[in-house]
Amino acid sequence: MKLFDVYPLFDVTIDHGKGCYVYDEKGQEYLDFYGGHAVISIGHSHPRYLQTMQEQAAKLCFYSNAVKNPLQVKLAEKLGKVSGYDDYQLFLINSGAEANENALKLASFYTGKKKVIAFSHAFHGRTSAAVNVTQNPKIQAPINSTFPVEFFELGDIDGIKASIAKGDVAAVIIEGISGVGGIHIPTTEFMQQLRKVTEENNVVLILDEIQSGYGRSGKFFAHQYTGIRPDIITVAKGIANGYPFAGVLISPKFTPVYGQLGTTFGGNHLGCALACTVLDVIQDEKLVENAAKQGEYLMQQLKSMSIPGLKELRGRGLMIGIEFDYPYKEVRNRLIYDQHVFTGAAGTNVLRILPPLCIGQKECDLFLERFEKSLKG
Repeated sequence: MKLFDVYPLFDVTIDHGKGCYVYDEKGQEYLDFYGGHAVISIGHSHPRYLQTMQEQAAKLCFYSNAVKNPLQVKLAEKLGKVSGYDDYQLFLINSGAEANENALKLASFYTGKKKVIAFSHAFHGRTSAAVNVTQNPKIQAPINSTFPVEFFELGDIDGIKASIAKGDVAAVIIEGISGVGGIHIPTTEFMQQLRKVTEENNVVLILDEIQSGYGRSGKFFAHQYTGIRPDIITVAKGIANGYPFAGVLISPKFTPVYGQLGTTFGGNHLGCALACTVLDVIQDEKLVENAAKQGEYLMQQLKSMSIPGLKELRGRGLMIGIEFDYPYKEVRNRLIYDQHVFTGAAGTNVLRILPPLCIGQKECDLFLERFEKSLKG
């Protein structure tokens, strides 16, 4: 059997990682300013993370949701306290797409409606409902068009108000900061107006914080810069530092019903233990504050650089987009193969900077030095 070939791959084989660095099978060190799609939050092979993995795996990795699991309760309490949403409810699953699937399903249950408002260039996943609210025909199969979706540009509050006024909208789903779309940040004014119109019309507001959450923006959730509280928040990526895990934070206005949602693997013992340790490390090492500090430093230094063809710098915390007026491909290739730095990308012209939250100024300066060299060819 061979692999189903859907991933264009760089000619690099990563063998192991430590902190903000990864190493190939030949021992070559790479500075990781990508974190595998913003997944690595507390750093590769963090000793406390490895200790938790070893201890919990030796006891129990998995049992089903048919029995009590105190680790789920512990995680919910920790996450509520750290995030500022201790009055919300937590449903645990395995991936970001699955989190958004369940969020959309809950919104439809709650309102009895099925139309969703989403945003141009957003990305919410590749599965049924999640991909239907992702405006990318290349990844949408005919079977995915199962409910009506209306897409708007960020900031088009008048269009959204007119759509909601028709009375058929179940939910609005929006990213705290767009990731795959190129690091676009909704304004505070727009987010507050969006919250107001959704509340007034009993429309569920879903904040997709899968990439922008867990401290990456310099606050625990990116939407917390705007002062709003959505009805549902979806999380994944950095929640368990590479272990497949995700969650849905659900407002107390939703009443759970047995069998309404469900999962086989979600909330498993090993995943819960790891997610608890990630939150402990984030708090103890002040990684949210560090993301804000290092992100500000990176933005200041990037703004002071002479970057040929720079169109715009965008970002918050350690979620930064560098947009060129030409395709990034050659620059990114030189970063990887010549300078040994991993970065992310969006579209054809945007480099995404998504390092682990534990980077220091040393790693920032090293990235800036190697990035400048990559621009010169």
